[in-house]
Amino acid sequence: MIAVTGLTGHSGGFLLQQFIDNGYKGKIRCLVRSSTKTDKLSASGLDLEIFPGDIENVEDLTRFVDGAETVIHIAGIWRTLKLLEAISRVDSVKHVVLVHTTGIYSKHKMASDEYKEIEAEMQKYLDGGMNVTILRPTMIFGDMRDHNISKFIKMVAKFPVMPEIDHGAGLIQPVNARDLGQAYYKAAMVEKLPQLSYNISGERELSIHELLELIAEYMGKKPHFVSVPMGLGVFGAKTLKLFSGGRVDMVEKVLRLGEDRNFSHADAARDFGYQPASFNEGLEREVKEFLQQRKGG
Repeated sequence: MIAVTGLTGHSGGFLLQQFIDNGYKGKIRCLVRSSTKTDKLSASGLDLEIFPGDIENVEDLTRFVDGAETVIHIAGIWRTLKLLEAISRVDSVKHVVLVHTTGIYSKHKMASDEYKEIEAEMQKYLDGGMNVTILRPTMIFGDMRDHNISKFIKMVAKFPVMPEIDHGAGLIQPVNARDLGQAYYKAAMVEKLPQLSYNISGERELSIHELLELIAEYMGKKPHFVSVPMGLGVFGAKTLKLFSGGRVDMVEKVLRLGEDRNFSHADAARDFGYQPASFNEGLEREVKEFLQQRKGG
């Protein structure tokens, strides 16, 4: 049996589709809140058990993982330690797949310190012999429900002039949520992987400037760009934070626009066959979705 947290979420829905597309015959147990809509789960045709429970409650989590051989945790790094505590209480679990983030590599404090603390506290479970695989997605995109590329799409649609930090030279490697579903599934199908962690990135790297140009191209627009030096951008963000009384804090977001966030997925390709689809095709699909929503609205 596979126990999954977050199967009703954004990338979790694509893992559900992987189970369907691959004709998975085993039992799947899905942790859900009592308020969560489960229509798609019920209609999946899979041998799927809907398990109502509180992901913040270790007792609920213990009952949830008891009897499972594999656990896939998609529902956030902040819940990892409670889940591992629950897993440590049962004897059935042979492999734990945790979905964390490449944000742990950031040199900026808010984006990485908490993640590092959580993973440091995980060490006691690793020392105890727990078989854990950490998957680290990069910036996630795929449809207008994402909180990353969708913001850039809305900006390009709204503004005739696009400001860029340092000519938009920062490198990124966004990963399509559809590809994440594939990565989760393939990693879970291997009981013991040779590495503790794997970066899960998109097909290719590109600069933020290229991203904005591609979005504009798919919209049929000709954008005009204005480059803002990093120092001036940070000054503006700090000023906004000051005058908003701290309610609007964009400082770290501005800093990260100048930080390269491109990571190779070669290890994942080698060890469990991860193969991301075309980035351009995924981006064009998302832009078309936006344009259709705007036309319909």
